[in-house]
Amino acid sequence: MKKMAALPSADWQWENAGAGAAAGLATVTFSHPLDVVRTRFQVYDGRISNVPAYRNTPHALYAIARSEGFRGLYAGFYPAVLGSTISWGLYFFFYSKAKQRYLRNREELSPGLHLASAAEAGALVCFCTNPLWLVKTRLQLQTPNQIRPYTGFHDALRTIIKEEGWRALYKGLMPGLFMQVTHGAIQFTAYEEFRKFLVSSKAQENENTLATAADLLDSVDYATLGASSKLAAILTTYPFQVVRSRLQQRPSTTGVPRYIDSWHVVKETARFEGVQGFYRGITPNMLKNIPAASVTFIVYENVLNLLKMSRREY
Repeated sequence: MKKMAALPSADWQWENAGAGAAAGLATVTFSHPLDVVRTRFQVYDGRISNVPAYRNTPHALYAIARSEGFRGLYAGFYPAVLGSTISWGLYFFFYSKAKQRYLRNREELSPGLHLASAAEAGALVCFCTNPLWLVKTRLQLQTPNQIRPYTGFHDALRTIIKEEGWRALYKGLMPGLFMQVTHGAIQFTAYEEFRKFLVSSKAQENENTLATAADLLDSVDYATLGASSKLAAILTTYPFQVVRSRLQQRPSTTGVPRYIDSWHVVKETARFEGVQGFYRGITPNMLKNIPAASVTFIVYENVLNLLKMSRREY
């Protein structure tokens, strides 16, 4: 009896990590071609660029498919899958862990503590995964005319370490850290607050104040919550993505990087492209991430509920 009484307050860290990893894998599989297009738009500055000029997202998808085939549309897929799976798994794990820590001696978390939990999780994930995102960016920017192209993930990793040193794996870390912390914090805070409001509204409609979110919400609700919270995060943090992608470009054949640091990217982009430069590629980014966020949270919430049910039955 004592063991059964402890079950409702059991820690669900591994279930959160498992559900998050499954969600990340499902997300990246169907949206990767848009990720390739977004990255190429982000680094194209209209002056000197190793990537072709595309008119819009459909044209980019068509041009890449015609000139590079399926391989081009899925360039960098392996590090993307690896990075996304690890990121979502770690993010949900660290986020759940932080929320549980902040919940001690509290009945519920305030928006500020949701923000702190998400920011903490984002920072830890960013440090763990930056090398994977750098390799992904490099592979996505390769074109058929690339001089000395990387043959794959492992070759890219070895070549970067050999030619540029291990520190090169952490290029773009600072904008990535700002983006990860602020983006995740905004997205998860918005998600939690929207979710809380929706659960409260449905509980009042059904006149059942004891019902849980699992009882009241369905996949359509999770999709709506995921999309709306993602939109809020994208609009506020997208410039960090542009800065990071430009920093992570492969140096020229002489070994000279295009940009020195984040501030150099900001100055050059503002000078030659204006505000518009910081939002290059936002259309494929929205097309990729808003539906992807819906899929992610549908998978996450449903897998988490299944894992909790199986654990209770056991």
